[in-house]
This record gives sequence, C-alpha cells and structure tokens, in this order.
Amino acid sequence: MLTDPIAQGIHDYHFKRENTPVLIHAEGFDTDEVLPSYFFRSYHDMPVLEKSALQLARGTVLDVGACAGCHSVYLQEKGFEVYSLERSQVSCQVLNNRQLKHVIHSDLFQYNERQFDTLLLLMNGTGIAGTLSKLDAFLQHLQSLLVPGGQILIDSSDLVYLYMDEDGSAQLDLNADHYYGELIYQTEYKKQKGQPFPWLYVDPDTLAEKAIQNKLKVDRLIKGEHFDYLAILKHQ
Repeated sequence: MLTDPIAQGIHDYHFKRENTPVLIHAEGFDTDEVLPSYFFRSYHDMPVLEKSALQLARGTVLDVGACAGCHSVYLQEKGFEVYSLERSQVSCQVLNNRQLKHVIHSDLFQYNERQFDTLLLLMNGTGIAGTLSKLDAFLQHLQSLLVPGGQILIDSSDLVYLYMDEDGSAQLDLNADHYYGELIYQTEYKKQKGQPFPWLYVDPDTLAEKAIQNKLKVDRLIKGEHFDYLAILKHQ
C-alpha cells in the first residue's frame, strides 16, 4: 500500500517522465482517473476559478496542499513571496527540485509558525477539513494564519446537482447520517492503493454560515460554470 499515490505519481512524472494515471475511487461513483502531468499544468491550462484566485493573491502567500507546485511556481515567477506547504515528503522533493524558495513539509493543522496575507487553498480546498463536523476547527486554524486584513482564497463545489431532478429540484434526505458533501476517497497508482480518506465539498451557504461562526466572512463569491465556486474569506 502506498502512503500517497498522487504524490508518487507526480514524483515519477517529474523525475522520470512517467505519466501513469492515478485512479480515484469513491463509493457510489465510477472510478475516475487523473494524469500526473495535470498537476504540472501551466496558468494557461488552469480552470477559470484557479486563474481568478491567482489574480487575487497579494502579499505573502501560503499555498496549502501545494502538491506539484503549479500555483506556487506561477506566483513565484510573478514575484510573490510564496510558501508551499505539503504534508507529503515525496511531493516536497518535487517542490524543492522545481526551485521553489520556501517549501514547508508539514500537516496544515500542525503548522503555526507565521501569518500570511493570502492563504491559497485550491482544487477543492474545503476538502482538507474532511467532514462537516471538522469545518469549524479548519476555519479557526486558517483564521489564525492570517495577518489582520488578510484573505483566504478557497474553492469548492456544491454536490447538490447529484440529487437534482429534471425540473431542477433537489431531493436531499434531511435525516441522513452525514452531510451530502462528505465523500470517502481512495486513490490508486500502479495497482497500489492508499488509505481511504474523507473529503468535504461544501455548499456556499453552509460555508458562509460557518465562516460567520468562526470570526470570518465571505467577502466575495465567484461562481463557476457547474456548481463550483471560489470564496474570498476575510476577518469580520
């Protein structure tokens, strides 16, 4: 079993130019796959919401879950002081080799060394919280990493579309034992699977409510083309 199949995939692509797909399993969904090369995409090839987030970055930036560093590389090339945070040591080897100046090998929840003007959490940044019950602690920790007047740029999707009828109405079970945006993922690379892990998608109304409860506010919301969005969070 691999500790982090995605990290191993990007490591092999960067150092060996292997582009074997990483498989993504989730209960109730067809298996998806992503090529490791996707994590090295240029600004030109990024989705619109990612481009928007990068254009909104200012000051010192903490790129949370930097992965292969596509966002960090772009911002560093633009002259930003970027800190690339990754809990995977294998990913950190890639980040260092890509000449990123400030690579932090740490779990987000264990990091508290300094504060930043911008926290960048892309590719469904709310997923790091894992479950809705942990979203409060997640937002509180992010808030502690902000300088006064700082901002959090975080994206997610509202999975309500999975439950929509043809007329656009949604059939959600309000008595379900878990929030509809909570999924369990398991990744696989070269027939080796990693440990299953929880991943959270948050609808924008719930994110706004949780932000207020944790001394933050949604200062601006940029909607994507299919129930995805970028939220700009700031101190209240």
